Amino acid sequence: MRTCACSGEYIVALHIGSRRFAPPLIATLLTLVGMASTIHLGVWQLNRADEKRAILELITAGEATTRTLSSADSQWPRYQNVSAVGHYDSAHQVLLDNMPSLHGMPGFRVFTPFELASGGWVLVDRGWLPMGPTRATLPDLDVDESPRTIVGRLDDVPRPGLRLGEGQTSEGWPRVLNFPQHTDLERALDRRLGQRIIRLDPAQPDGFERSFAMRPDFGPNRHIAYAVQWFALAATMLIVYVLVNLKSRST
Repeated sequence: MRTCACSGEYIVALHIGSRRFAPPLIATLLTLVGMASTIHLGVWQLNRADEKRAILELITAGEATTRTLSSADSQWPRYQNVSAVGHYDSAHQVLLDNMPSLHGMPGFRVFTPFELASGGWVLVDRGWLPMGPTRATLPDLDVDESPRTIVGRLDDVPRPGLRLGEGQTSEGWPRVLNFPQHTDLERALDRRLGQRIIRLDPAQPDGFERSFAMRPDFGPNRHIAYAVQWFALAATMLIVYVLVNLKSRST
């Protein structure tokens, strides 16, 4: 084997027996960029698999027991099943805009303040409602304010991949908010709220469509399968790069 370092069109030329490996500079650069991109995507899919695995572990742990929520400032983890005693505030409710149903229909998620009997406020996600004929036509959200016990699961306020501008889009009640942050909700309702919301259990009354999935749309195994595909594509690029540029010395 004889190695020849070159400049210009080739980065390197290798003589291997009767064959010569001298890939053009542009082919080398394109292959390196392509392999780096696909390897990066493969690693990203592996990281997503780890994230989904952690979420499933939290969900499984949360389903094992139902804890009584006695404080809005509870530090219990996301997806913990909880029961809470208190009453709704029907007069001040929030509609989360741009919230499609499980089947992709446009509509709102309904957030209703719930005052705990022990003191403090949390928001209850009562489910999804379809949009009216116009945005000015808001749904009837009235709910009985008598004391009750509700059951649900702790969760975070939905967050977009990219948030532009302020979260508020309307005045009056119910108030329409577009991907509000926790501080937006506290400011709109003029009260301190627990950091987590309660997603009302489907068996509970006074809720709307609660078909949104608590579990990930697909599990870690699919992410691992995608990672394998990206790594296989990187390997294919390398093999093709070598085979195309390994030529007989007579050519």
